[in-house]
Amino acid sequence: MDARRELIVERVLRAVELVPPGRVASYGTIARICGIGPRQVGSILRHWSDGLPWWRVTSHAGDFGGDLLQRALPHWDEEGIRVKPNGLGCRYADYAADADELERRWREAVADLPDPDDVEG
Repeated sequence: MDARRELIVERVLRAVELVPPGRVASYGTIARICGIGPRQVGSILRHWSDGLPWWRVTSHAGDFGGDLLQRALPHWDEEGIRVKPNGLGCRYADYAADADELERRWREAVADLPDPDDVEG
């Protein structure tokens, strides 16, 4: 992996680590904060989510695809996140992390990293 890609991955992982217990952030929210696309966030989590609270990152509707919801449920139960009546995820409006606060904390968390645009691949 090139240096720029490594830096982008690190920035996303730090954002995910900052989503508070009992809250969720959408792929789009994490993407906006990190300056990349939501699909990139999903790809990064698919490959590097070990040890991270990946269950706190959902679609904009609070949903998961595939078997992710079943894998997230034990974590959600522990954190007090309830599944909405359609059974696809949580009510995003009820559990969304404060995006502005998340971004503020993320900026502090990545202050030691260079901007990916300043790094050659």
